[in-house]
Amino acid sequence: MARKNLNVGLVGYGFMGRTHSNAFLQAPRFFDVPYQPVLKAVCARNAERAKGFAENWGYQSVETDWHALIERSDIDLIDIASPNDTHAEIAIAAAKAGKMVLCEKPLARTATEGKAMVDAVESASVANMVWYNYRRIPALALLKQLLDEGRFGRIFHYRSQFLQDWTISQDLPQGGEGLWRLDASVAGSGVTGDLLAHNIDMALWLNGPITEVTAMTETFIKQRKHQLTGKLEPVGIDDASAFLCRFKNESMALFEATRYARGHKALFTLEINGESASARWDLHDLHRLEYFDHREESRLRGWKSIHITDSDHPYMKNWWVPGLQIGYEHTFIHQVADFLQGIGEGRQVSPTFHDGLATDYVTDAILKSAKTRQWEIIPSVQKN
Repeated sequence: MARKNLNVGLVGYGFMGRTHSNAFLQAPRFFDVPYQPVLKAVCARNAERAKGFAENWGYQSVETDWHALIERSDIDLIDIASPNDTHAEIAIAAAKAGKMVLCEKPLARTATEGKAMVDAVESASVANMVWYNYRRIPALALLKQLLDEGRFGRIFHYRSQFLQDWTISQDLPQGGEGLWRLDASVAGSGVTGDLLAHNIDMALWLNGPITEVTAMTETFIKQRKHQLTGKLEPVGIDDASAFLCRFKNESMALFEATRYARGHKALFTLEINGESASARWDLHDLHRLEYFDHREESRLRGWKSIHITDSDHPYMKNWWVPGLQIGYEHTFIHQVADFLQGIGEGRQVSPTFHDGLATDYVTDAILKSAKTRQWEIIPSVQKN
């Protein structure tokens, strides 16, 4: 059966713009999907650099105003890979124009912005998705299967970290291209919205809703030179963030994220402990899932390391022969493949904007708790 074309309009040409573009190109080459993404247009303010990006990735045209991109009748889908302060305005306008909308994480700077985005896509009944790509790591997709099969029994503990070290130097400026994540007005928050958002989305997916949190944050370097003004300005983001929480299933959890863990570039870990089994995972060894099953015979009982490369593991039958590994970029390819399959079947594919809002509610509560030094209740996300 011939595939239908799906014309993509991308906003942004940075790191995420590259990963998304690669995913659109590769998904139909490795997965049997009903749509063929067509890289129709890329939009960015710097026309010369956008043109170079378009030539490299095969985009057919360039826009320098996202309003013009959305107004084009030959665009079916708007993919937002631009800084956080642009997400809400672009997504809402795209939804009102009847476009499908994909958006980089976090969904928004605040839950208030995120709620408006959810209302827009649900009111327009357009397909939508947030790029929480780690859900598509085969090892974690397998963990989700094991949890859904009830192999863990009652869950007692969930713990997760995301550690980096790239902002330790006090000479590093804030703001502007490449460093907008250090500017609170653009990013919304620091590691809470950038790193912990991944941990939280994963936890919500694997272990269900979080009901309450208590948190602490720290900004280690109080002032940095701003690239746009050239002046030394206060730093408004959180450099480190940690919180305790409870889930709806009554399990308890501990989360931590920082950009000040010298020696760690992207250490994303999680562990989950249940009545009958436990599992742990590490992004630095992303193709392995460590698993312990207490029901095994006692003399053989112990932690096992499952190498996720076989055809009966999630997504792996579409790649290479058993024993050969895949990497980070494949998670985005898997997400595009799932999205294309979903719209072909007329169903929404998670994580939707609704799921992204659930994470935004938690990050808002973390930041509030860090200020009030009190437990904060997480609002439930109501579907329209």
